[in-house]
Amino acid sequence: MGNPTAFITKSKISQDSIEPKKRIKNYKEFVKILNDTEVSIQGSRCMDCGIPFCQTGCPVSNVIPDWNDLVYRKNWEEAYSALSATNNFPEFTGRICPAPCEASCTLNINDDPVGIKSIEQAIAEKAWHLGLVKPIISKIKINKKVAIIGSGPAGLACAQQLARKGYQVTVYEKNDRLGGLLRYGIPDFKLEKKLVDRRIDQLKKEGVKFKISHCIGSSSDNLNNLHASKIKFIDPENLIKSFDAVILAIGAENPRPMPIPGADLDGIFPAMEFLPLQNKRVSGDINVRALSATGKHVVVIGGGDTGSDCVGTSNRQKAKTVTQLELLNTPPERENKLTTWPNWPLKLRTSSSHEEGCERQWGILTKEFKGKNGKVTELVAVKVEHRFENNKMITKEVPNSTFSIKADLVLLAMGFVGPTSSNLLNSLKLKKDSRTNIHASYETFKTSKDKVFATGDCRRGQSLVVWAIDEGRRCAEQVNNYLSS
Repeated sequence: MGNPTAFITKSKISQDSIEPKKRIKNYKEFVKILNDTEVSIQGSRCMDCGIPFCQTGCPVSNVIPDWNDLVYRKNWEEAYSALSATNNFPEFTGRICPAPCEASCTLNINDDPVGIKSIEQAIAEKAWHLGLVKPIISKIKINKKVAIIGSGPAGLACAQQLARKGYQVTVYEKNDRLGGLLRYGIPDFKLEKKLVDRRIDQLKKEGVKFKISHCIGSSSDNLNNLHASKIKFIDPENLIKSFDAVILAIGAENPRPMPIPGADLDGIFPAMEFLPLQNKRVSGDINVRALSATGKHVVVIGGGDTGSDCVGTSNRQKAKTVTQLELLNTPPERENKLTTWPNWPLKLRTSSSHEEGCERQWGILTKEFKGKNGKVTELVAVKVEHRFENNKMITKEVPNSTFSIKADLVLLAMGFVGPTSSNLLNSLKLKKDSRTNIHASYETFKTSKDKVFATGDCRRGQSLVVWAIDEGRRCAEQVNNYLSS
């Protein structure tokens, strides 16, 4: 390390952001990128700790100490070279990854960790500004064709890796815009879509072909707010015959159901029916379905990132009130680092959307929805406690704790239970695992059908964007081995 004492003498510099009252007036990003001096100070705090636990905490195994030292020395070109060697899209992860690397930082044992996430974002944006991000066009052209179904982070990473090896890669996307989860699952105030567009432009220059509004499967597949009349449907078996390998990167969009009384009332929607609509409006789409939180009492069920995104979007749509319910108990405000480090800790996390206005309630089980004239008007819930008994988690209702909440719009953000393209999977007769995901090992990514591979959330289940990038890269390597043998 260039400055061996900076971790003692320098403090962590957090990114500034626009105050909540101002930023909820639009859908633009509001977190400010660190300047060169701030990034250099952050990089200098990286310790010569011997074993870089930050790398073990990072799903794509970023060589974090290397580029920390390089930004300390303000060597941006080599810093980006080191960063992009393991991560295809660092400007995405630098914005939306929860940064398990920082939890694993050795300095995090007794101090604030190195601000790895903010450094990653700064390197990526500096690289774009300096013109360091250029198409990498393979000099070798391999006469073998690969089809990738899905243009989310796993599909894009896989496509880029294979194109750079010289394969003829075609990506099929059912939506009329590319990006998958990056495009429609993440609000613009966390990830502006111009960032997705510039990466896709890079992939096109590297030789990747994209076909939008193409659905692999029958018209009865769940198309998530798409207009089926504009979709071209392709028979899966014909696609397989036309390519040397087919990779499924279709995500895990099937929402966890909530089978309780009143769940069929109007005004109750899965989060991924609500969030993509606003992204479409921001992108300039017209005739978008009129589902909005404006002037409504909104209840978000689920305390994860998707629930947080619903909160932030509802506030920007000027909801009357926003309440978020979580089934689990309130986590501790601070973790016991001596018992959790270097693992990802369970602790209370307040997102930027929560800061913008939201009542959070913990240990709440929804029992029933009530309504009038077919529309939801209130939610009936009960407080619960969770504890271990005989090595099992037991959930018990708290006596006399039933209460109701006014609700005009209920958003279900309780996670996802596998891919939605059941007709595609059934027509290919693909084996599924116990969680209804596509069965394929992390070592080979091969499915039960020859020539067909699976990667990303459809294989591992709902997960982080950084894991999707890792899966795409690893799957590309295995497909290369398969086609080279």
